[in-house]
Amino acid sequence: MKPIFKPGAEKIYKKIIDKSDLASFKGKNVHPVCSTFALAREIEWATRQFVIDMTDEDEEGMGTMLTIHHRSPALPGEEIIIRSRVESIEGHELICAFQVMVDERLIATGKTGQKILKRDKLEHLFATIQQ
Repeated sequence: MKPIFKPGAEKIYKKIIDKSDLASFKGKNVHPVCSTFALAREIEWATRQFVIDMTDEDEEGMGTMLTIHHRSPALPGEEIIIRSRVESIEGHELICAFQVMVDERLIATGKTGQKILKRDKLEHLFATIQQ
């Protein structure tokens, strides 16, 4: 694991909300706004950008937690801006705080956690669970 980030380091990720991001379950539309589920996917990707930069060839990141405080809707066609910030790196676990905005409107806040582990350790873990 490359120690290239310190607490306070930031990254920005942007995405336009489209129809596939809307709140729907089992083919039924619930609301014509970005679902918390879709928002979670984009937040995971945004904070994973740190992991991508930090990992060595034989390492991979694995999610350990995700909290989202969804405060306002994002509509189709709007651009969400996810600002991720390294909160802490303890051992091999990266904790990031994030804020999601549409223009000046706060959409969501929260935290993600990811552990960076050797790929062979992950493969061994998955193999033991599958037995």
